[in-house]
Formats: sequence, structure tokens, C-alpha cells
Amino acid sequence: MAMNLIEAPSPNFDVRTAPPSILVLHYTGMKTGPEALDRLRDPEAKVSSHYMVEEDGRVFSLVAEERRAWHAGVSYWRGRRNINGDSIGIEIVNPGHEFGYRPFPEAQIAAVIELVGDIRGRWMIEDRDIVGHADVAPARKEDPGELFPWKRLAEAGHGLWVETDAAPGAPIGEGEEGAAVFALQAGFTRLGYDLPPSGKFDADTAAVVRAFQRHWRQEKVDGIADGETRARLIALLRLGG
Repeated sequence: MAMNLIEAPSPNFDVRTAPPSILVLHYTGMKTGPEALDRLRDPEAKVSSHYMVEEDGRVFSLVAEERRAWHAGVSYWRGRRNINGDSIGIEIVNPGHEFGYRPFPEAQIAAVIELVGDIRGRWMIEDRDIVGHADVAPARKEDPGELFPWKRLAEAGHGLWVETDAAPGAPIGEGEEGAAVFALQAGFTRLGYDLPPSGKFDADTAAVVRAFQRHWRQEKVDGIADGETRARLIALLRLGG
């Protein structure tokens, strides 16, 4: 059965550079859904997404999947830069960290799950390529954030999720250097992040760790690679190939 979509065309799109193979989830980060919808359709704003999901579960269709929406900005995932050209973007209405971040309502999450399944029925999008805006732009973005139920999405068959015991060893944080940092950076790079290994735990590394924690270690978002953060990274690498 086809989804019940509300057509709300945005003029903010252009030609794709490749078939969509990445799915990026965002939060709107604005005070209200109507305000966000207006911005996504404003020609002067030069931003858009393919879909927007309201808190009550209504789904708005803004840009055809065959076109490139302007949602990710400067971004990177698994060797691909500026991924608007080969991704589909879903904006999920939530005020975000700036305007009162709050849990995503049940009706909204149910609609997101249905929408993701619907999209994947048309395109080849691997579980490891279902990510958040923070994953593809960790130095700039936080969304959809640590309250988004990635575990539930994965249990519905979309995306990766792991839970495991903590790895041994002390936490690794900003300012540290050495082989352990190099190995950590190499692991994040292999998973998909833009983090060339240097052996130095710098601000970019801390940003990637925070993005990873918002997605896969949501109880602790501090940019420090503790044992559980490292264990989940290892488990994801094994799971995702």
C-alpha cells in the first residue's frame, strides 16, 4: 500500500549525480513544523529535503527522489563527499538542541520507519548507509541527536545497532597521542567517518566521537572514547563488514 504523502513541492533541487545510496536523517531544529516547512520551500533559503515528517506523523513530500535536494551541505560518508548527489534526506520535526530538544513522538517515529521502508523498496540503500546528519558532518551538526531511537529503527530492519560489554583500557580523550588513537581513528574511518588517522586525538576526533555517541552510545555524549564507545565501534565494524 502506498504511503499517504502530502505534496508540498520545494523549488530547491537540481540534478542528481548518482542514484541514491545513502539515507540521511535530520531534525528540523526550528520552533515549529510549519516554520520549518516554509524554510524548506523558500527559494532564498536554498535548503530542502525530500521529505519532512511532522510530530503527528504526517509526511510531506518536497522533492522527488530522482532529484538532488539540498539537505546535507558539506558532508562525507564512506568515501563520498558532498553527499547530496547520492542521498535522500528526511527532515524530522523537532526543535532541536537550540530550541528545546525533546523526545520524538510515537506517531512520528512510526511514520519515519514506514517512510524509510518505503524508500528502501525503491533504492539499494545498505543498513550501514542509514545515518544522521551529525554522522556525515560531525564538526557542524548534532541532528537528529541522542534522543532519536536508532535502536528501534534497526529493530524494524533499517540501519545498524549493537550493544556489547565495554572494551578494556582507560578512556581516550582530546590531547592524547599514540597507537591507540591511531587505531581508533582508523576504525571510525572504516565505519564511514571522515577522520584520516594521525595518532593525535584532536578536536576533529572529538567531534566524530560525539557524533558516533549520539547515534550508537546515546547514554554518554562527551567526545571521550571510553571502553563502551570503543567496543560498540568494533562490534559495528564486524557487523557492517
